[in-house]
Amino acid sequence: MPDRRQNARDKVIYGGVAESDGATRDCVVRNISENGASLEFSNVIKLPREQMSLKIARKGQSFLAKVVWWRDNFVGVAFRAEAPVELPVSDLEERLRKSEKKKRQLQRRIKELIGEG
Repeated sequence: MPDRRQNARDKVIYGGVAESDGATRDCVVRNISENGASLEFSNVIKLPREQMSLKIARKGQSFLAKVVWWRDNFVGVAFRAEAPVELPVSDLEERLRKSEKKKRQLQRRIKELIGEG
């Protein structure tokens, strides 16, 4: 099956909160890109396809998202075109995010150099 994503996704394990129809549900963000994410919930879940809110405290952002696919308790979402809402974060969290981003870039570069990417 061809990958139709516009951007490569980074494998992560972030805690997230999905909100739709006034209900909130905790989830785990398994991978993320600029345009979307893959979420895992603790049990099978039904979400509205049209719009939901996804908050990721570790990234300090909140996204409006549209459900693209789901299978059991796994859900793929595409972020809406609106800019993500920045949540207040401390200096330490910002430095940690930058460090994690740099680590992912270096991991990709290493894979390219050794011929795995």
